[in-house]
Amino acid sequence: MNRRTFLAVGGTATLGGIAGCLSGDDGSPANEFDYETQSYEGTAVPLAPIDDVIEWYENDEAEFVDARGRDQYDEVRIAGAVFSPAPDGVDDDPTEEWSTDTRIVTYCGCPHHLSVMRGATLIDAGYEHTYAIDEGLQEWYDRQYPMEGSSVDVERQSYRISGTTDPEYRGQMALLEQLDADRAEAAPIDDDGSYTLQLHYAGSPDSEFRVGVDGNWIEGTLAELTSGPVTI
Repeated sequence: MNRRTFLAVGGTATLGGIAGCLSGDDGSPANEFDYETQSYEGTAVPLAPIDDVIEWYENDEAEFVDARGRDQYDEVRIAGAVFSPAPDGVDDDPTEEWSTDTRIVTYCGCPHHLSVMRGATLIDAGYEHTYAIDEGLQEWYDRQYPMEGSSVDVERQSYRISGTTDPEYRGQMALLEQLDADRAEAAPIDDDGSYTLQLHYAGSPDSEFRVGVDGNWIEGTLAELTSGPVTI
């Protein structure tokens, strides 16, 4: 990798300063079904199996929240889902119109890291019946469950970006962002500093992305970033 950029924490990137722990916990205010959970900033979010989620969807028993970037949402999303990206949504967020006893399902494609982040902040805001789809959006797509968007019928490729960073960042998030679009994915950093990011993408492998943690970024094409370990 021959291009390296360092940005200060709290810069202009949508997710650039995000840190959090995504480790299993035993309970959550929302976890009435005793699902496995993962945590962000100390708040546990239940991971709902997709088989249960599709029943909620078909019975109109939940509202759905897309926790990804705007371009991803516009291209392909669960039919009827609102745009409310991780970690805190947007100004005049659509979730603010819902009562706090609403069952909410968040989702992303990585498969559930951004959705856990958004789920945690919703729970903290009082929406205690909030869940993240365990298997993520790709499984929903593969099962041909209801989708909408400008690129639903466009074939997407699956990419994996693996690498390492200083173990001091364990429990924080490695982030993947497209430079010329609002597209993002995230993955937790393991105790040894390793991470693996997943991206389902219909664009060119020559598209420019960056991978970062704590304001430090590596830039490159998708082809470059997937060609070998990316050390941040």
